[in-house]
Amino acid sequence: MTDTLTYPDVVQLAVPFFIAAILIELLWIKTRKTGGRYETRDAVTSLIMGAGNVAAGIALGFVAWGFFMMLWAITPLDLGTSLGVVVLCFVLDDLRYYWVHRFGHRIRWVWASHVNHHSSQHYNLTTALRQTWTYTFTFMMVVRAPLILLGFHPAMVLFCGGLNLIYQFWIHTEAINKLPRWFEAVMNTPSHHRVHHGRNPRYLDANYAGVFIIWDKLFGTFVPEQSDEKVDYGLVQNLGTFNPIRVAFHEWVGIWKDVTQRGITWRDRLMYAVAPPGWSHDGSRDTSAMIKARHLARNPQDKGKPGLSTKP
Repeated sequence: MTDTLTYPDVVQLAVPFFIAAILIELLWIKTRKTGGRYETRDAVTSLIMGAGNVAAGIALGFVAWGFFMMLWAITPLDLGTSLGVVVLCFVLDDLRYYWVHRFGHRIRWVWASHVNHHSSQHYNLTTALRQTWTYTFTFMMVVRAPLILLGFHPAMVLFCGGLNLIYQFWIHTEAINKLPRWFEAVMNTPSHHRVHHGRNPRYLDANYAGVFIIWDKLFGTFVPEQSDEKVDYGLVQNLGTFNPIRVAFHEWVGIWKDVTQRGITWRDRLMYAVAPPGWSHDGSRDTSAMIKARHLARNPQDKGKPGLSTKP
């Protein structure tokens, strides 16, 4: 069994591409007066969040790596390093990403880490860099365990994860409208991912895919971008701040305050951590399902339209 295997840090290698693409998009928007909008403070916050994500990875990466290598030491399987194995790993890791991403919108503990990525009210390539500082504390690394136990080397799994993140960078733009139908049918695109960043009732909790949109179509979470409803970006309740510290930690603070409040049961305390975002013991807040239901109550003509279901 191969214990030492190395792959290049593709995300680090892609940084010059990220910078060049941001400058090209900015120039396009400024000269064409279309394709989105940049707000200086918002873009700077996103860049700081990206830098913080890199720093957190350096500081805490040993936790996930140690866990993965422990699993690698106990699995009797080793699929090797052929190109076919790497491709299969990439596809299966994207399926893993779909479920981690879906958990990130349905479990508040995981949402506390992911929420910062949705905190911008703009949608441009810098938004892709607005990444979490606290992913390690969600324990979502365990979702990669099956891949390693099946015989994919940890280094290969992380390499494929890096390729996944690089792919997702370019879909954070309004400068690209619709791509060819065959591509939109299979792959995640700017149009599909704009939906995911929307706070419109019909766009909530949709399009979790990383690379292949087929996962959303398979598991019933796909919602197409509607020509008659522009995406309204951001959170259901926007933060109103560009402070990266607050962006990174505000939901963790919210969980702490909810869990430690007086006069609630131990079950309520647990639910404030693991129930969907917006859950409250007294019904004073709205989950995404409740927001959709209220929208339909006000607009019964929308019943049955894409995304307007009260199912989780």
